[in-house]
Amino acid sequence: MFNLITIRNYLIVNFTLENGRSQKLKKIVTVIGARPQIIKASAISRAIKNQFQHQLKEIIVHTGQHYDANMSELFFDELQIPKPAYNLNTGSGTHAAQTAKMLEGLGHIFEQEQPHAVLVYGDTNSTLAGALAAVKLHIPVIHVEAGLRSFNKSMPEEINRITADHMSTLLFTPTATGLTNLKREGFHIEPHYPVSLDAPAVYHCGDIMYDNSLHFSTVSDERSTILSRYALTKEQFILCTIHRDSNTDNPDNLASIFRALLDIQKQSGQTIVLPLHPRTKTKLNTSSDEETYRELINNPAIIIIEPVGFLDVIALEKNASVVITDSGGLQKEAYFFQRPCIILRPQTEWVEIVENGNAILADADTEKIVTAFNVLMQTTDFSFPELYGDGNAARFICEKIITDL
Repeated sequence: MFNLITIRNYLIVNFTLENGRSQKLKKIVTVIGARPQIIKASAISRAIKNQFQHQLKEIIVHTGQHYDANMSELFFDELQIPKPAYNLNTGSGTHAAQTAKMLEGLGHIFEQEQPHAVLVYGDTNSTLAGALAAVKLHIPVIHVEAGLRSFNKSMPEEINRITADHMSTLLFTPTATGLTNLKREGFHIEPHYPVSLDAPAVYHCGDIMYDNSLHFSTVSDERSTILSRYALTKEQFILCTIHRDSNTDNPDNLASIFRALLDIQKQSGQTIVLPLHPRTKTKLNTSSDEETYRELINNPAIIIIEPVGFLDVIALEKNASVVITDSGGLQKEAYFFQRPCIILRPQTEWVEIVENGNAILADADTEKIVTAFNVLMQTTDFSFPELYGDGNAARFICEKIITDL
């Protein structure tokens, strides 16, 4: 005779979903390699911990693609993400060398862990290596942030995201545009079973970074002290980040952006907060315009600081008058917190915010950057429709992993 404990344990280990298929605890390996991916992973990890711990077991692998001990530890601690079970310590290098090291390390881990699926985020070399290592071992790939396209294949990220999509069994796109892109590339977006590499499932789920922004906004209000630390007043400062190699590794582009920042600061009188990515910091003194470089670092209204944690970034984004960035993540987060954005790139995968008038593409062109600032400062009729879901993307993704794989 079954007692209540026996029945409970049976239901936890082996339960039946609405479609009638029996399911057991599923192991997924999550591959991350850059700080934005640590943040993205927190949404899924939080959903598993709070809602799906009896259905899903997550093992986190950090490739070490971008690994700074202080910053990575800070992100894991403040976002309450489980520490990685593995760290490949790949480090920097050419795209080929970096990806090759990851492939070898990830292949060994996947063979050892034998997961039901491998989950990858976005468009980094870690994304590419995780997807390729898994698909070669016939392990289903789950791609979060599928379908995004800049339509510029000179960007390594564009190659990575396209390739990862076509190696995936489950594709989760944050936007309606992403769904359209995948349909154009031959993916069938209508629901069907069973799913496989040859017949992948595509879902428009909303953006997990919107989940995180909602969740951590209140936490940031309670914990972040960055505004008082630098005596910043709401909507009286500008947040700027520069890290993409097309800007940092091009002295002319970097100098052009710096000239724009100086012009904007002079005409607006606002403080500019510039958290410098390590790559940018090392490139500062290679600027093609030494006079601009000296003027930038000697301007007391331009505050150059070390990279900050996610809670501090949220505080800066929420309170800035404008966000100026070449980061894909910050473009969206500016929108989440209803702040206009100047994009220091010629294209963006987040086309919705440009089409809606919340952001302007300015590339690394001084005149375009300054003009974009003036336009955004004079605009008073911004709108912020729900382009990125309702804040429940992580739960949706977990449910589909359970039912589809």
